[in-house]
Amino acid sequence: MNADAFRHFYNYHFAENRKLWETYIPLLTQEQFTRDLGYSLGSVRNQLVHLMSVDDTWFSGLRGVEIPEPLNPAHFENRDDIRSYWDNVERSMVAYLEGLRDDMLFDKPLQDEDKALVLWQVLLHVVNHGTDHRAQILCMLNKLGVKTASQDYIFFVYENP
Repeated sequence: MNADAFRHFYNYHFAENRKLWETYIPLLTQEQFTRDLGYSLGSVRNQLVHLMSVDDTWFSGLRGVEIPEPLNPAHFENRDDIRSYWDNVERSMVAYLEGLRDDMLFDKPLQDEDKALVLWQVLLHVVNHGTDHRAQILCMLNKLGVKTASQDYIFFVYENP
């Protein structure tokens, strides 16, 4: 593993997130977007807010800035507001990743209960967490009648050699 490999994995992470926003989320009514489906975090909106909140939390820690409080989905009724916040989180992640170097991957940049984690573990966790929650979102979308496609990493590789 090296810094370029992690940037590649994050290109996958960002591309799949954008696919949710650009392909599937616009197909939902507001009622469907916020409907509690009795699965995982409840609604598609709640999943999206959780995903961006977790990305923001981990990367805030990596950047050494104040860790934000977990976002409350109820404060995000408007999809445009969520997307705007989401895009800002992604931009800050991209900026961090642009400065990532191979020699940083074994650093321990976090504090408190996460102080034993090395950087590569955190970076891998965030991508894996995103894959997990996107899979949950795809399941929820399917329950709402939206036809979805696979988010398998290998398909990203085929399209982005």
